[in-house]
Amino acid sequence: MTALPTGTAPRTGEPPADGADTARLYREHLAVGRAVLGEVLGGMVETRSEGAWVHTEDGRRHLDFGGYGVFILGHRHPAVTAAVHRQIDAHPLATRVFLEPVAARAAAALAAHTPVGLDRVHFVNSGAEATEAGLKLARAHGHTALISTVGGYHGKTLGALSVTANPTYQDPFRPLLPDSAAVPFGDREALAEALARFGERACVIVEPVQGEGGVRIPPPGYLADVGRLCRTHGAFLIVDEIQTGLGRLGSWWGVDTENVRPDVLLVGKGLSGGVVPVAAMVATDEAYAPFSRDPYLHTSTFAASPLACAAALAAVEAMDREDVPGRARTLGIRLLHGVRTACTPYTGGLVRDVRGRGLLIGLEFGVEQAVGELILELVGRGVLVNHSLNAGRVLRLTPPAVVTDEELRLFLTALSEALHAVATRLG
Repeated sequence: MTALPTGTAPRTGEPPADGADTARLYREHLAVGRAVLGEVLGGMVETRSEGAWVHTEDGRRHLDFGGYGVFILGHRHPAVTAAVHRQIDAHPLATRVFLEPVAARAAAALAAHTPVGLDRVHFVNSGAEATEAGLKLARAHGHTALISTVGGYHGKTLGALSVTANPTYQDPFRPLLPDSAAVPFGDREALAEALARFGERACVIVEPVQGEGGVRIPPPGYLADVGRLCRTHGAFLIVDEIQTGLGRLGSWWGVDTENVRPDVLLVGKGLSGGVVPVAAMVATDEAYAPFSRDPYLHTSTFAASPLACAAALAAVEAMDREDVPGRARTLGIRLLHGVRTACTPYTGGLVRDVRGRGLLIGLEFGVEQAVGELILELVGRGVLVNHSLNAGRVLRLTPPAVVTDEELRLFLTALSEALHAVATRLG
């Protein structure tokens, strides 16, 4: 295919020819910065995927240990893709006038696996929208003061951004929601002080493990203390499991290990099955009451679409049938051991720490440059990983639970080689 002249769009259904053509279209019609980043990573164009692999237009394939936590079931899981195909052929979008059975079945399937009492499911299109729904629900109950954690990440829409405590993303859009405070993650005393200040007006939002914050794991008992403190002060508790839930940490939910029942649980990423974007806010009967009484109080045209809910239903069923939380727990132990072994020669110098739970693992380096260098080295060896938006020195691994023994060995070999190359170059 000949490159199109500047300003000419490709014909419908016809993909750009190659990396250069795609980068040009990004520069002209999407984002210049995104085009530059793509070119730095080799200018490759991803065109196909399955399991733990992503294929590019030049015939190469890349082992996906990134994906920002979305692909816990891998790419194009057969059960999810089949369910989506059936739904496309039958009824992909609903009128929103009649009742729609796929959303009802998906809600029941998800609620069957949430902590006891969290039975009301409110489907949305993205994790940030789930956060927005949770914050609005809290405000409907009078909880208008927000307490989040330093390094926490909950999205970039205005409400979600108000509890994403990173000046890089917040400052260009101030003023945000008022009466917002961020306390250190894992610090019970700081949270208690903030709750004492705001009282019953408080809404606390917290992650069981901070993903974008650099895979920060709180001390044992912290989540239980958060729940206890919220009850003591009459605060509303939102637990963000958009990245940590649905088996990612080796259990269905991060709160499971400390038996915490929040007012609202946020779900996303893996709920899509890696096929169709979908997320959810799940609430107790009492918390959800304002939205339950008035179904038009918080709505979205495409939320709970039959297509998205078909993916969510198939994803939850596959996770249950294949014991994805158990597989993530077992595989995560092996992966964490292998990563620590690979990093041992560089510990205390290039590598500062290796930590993780289940299939959420972070490698912290002494300098930010090392993260970018290592990402490039791994891409060159056919492996995809992610950086952390709120922790520039942390490289993050979120592989699928479908990774085989051979794929695990391939990753660890590539990591060892990439670490050696980066350590040699950075001295």
